[in-house]
Order: sequence, then structure tokens, then C-alpha cells
Amino acid sequence: MVHYKNPLLVLGCVPEWGSKILLCRRAIEPRLGYWTVPAGFMENGETLQAAAARECYEEALATVEVGSLLAVVSVTGANQVHVMFRAKLRQPEFAPGPESLEVGLYEEAEIPWANLAFPSGEFTLRKYFEDRTAGREGHHFAELSRRLKP
Repeated sequence: MVHYKNPLLVLGCVPEWGSKILLCRRAIEPRLGYWTVPAGFMENGETLQAAAARECYEEALATVEVGSLLAVVSVTGANQVHVMFRAKLRQPEFAPGPESLEVGLYEEAEIPWANLAFPSGEFTLRKYFEDRTAGREGHHFAELSRRLKP
């Protein structure tokens, strides 16, 4: 019998309402207390978009319409691939889910850049704002080889 150990898929989105985006402060390790876009592991039987929407609901009790692909980040040190989408909040209603200490809408200048949980999230947010400023919806790819310390 052959047993394969393949990378895990992490799915998430950058939910927006007007000019603000939704961020979550993590209530779990790794990176407890740090900020992130809603994201988590894909489950069997899900599409990429369904996983991103589910994670947003689980972490922020927010419903979204998942839009275009934003970023694909290969996190080789953690054996993961992070796939992020643009998304629109269906309404400005949200609250912390069980994996979040707090959630909120933030303008670009208000984002706690120094307290973001993961480099893949920072990459995603920076590309999101670059694209928004330029009036485009690009697809962005990156490779991060180092593993984060908790």
C-alpha cells in the first residue's frame, strides 16, 4: 500500500463592504491574537469558492458572494497552498465566530500590518489594494518556503 502525503489547501477571501475589508483576530493557534483574512482548510466535497465562503461564515458569521481569484501562495515549508478570492459581503453583518476574538471592517490605512498572522495574508492584502488602486482584478502567485514559528 502506498500512502501519499500531499499539501493541504487553505481557502479564504478578502470580504469587502464599500471601501473597507473584513478582518478577523485569531482566537486559536497558530498566531493567536494576530489578524487575518477569513481562511481555513478546505473540506472534502467542497469547491474552492464554497470553502472560502464557509470559512468566512465560520470565522466572522458573515455571508459573502465570492468573486474572482486574487492570490495563490505556495507555502512549501508548511506543505500548504493558500488560495484567496475577492468577495463582497452580502450585508454589513458580522460577529466573531468560535475561531475569532473579534472581527471588523477596516480601511487600508487602518489595517494592523505589523500584527498580521501570516505572510500569505499580507501578500494577499497588498495585492488586493494594489489592484483596487489600479482598477484591475489580477491573479497573483507567490512561493513562501519558510515555516512560521507559533
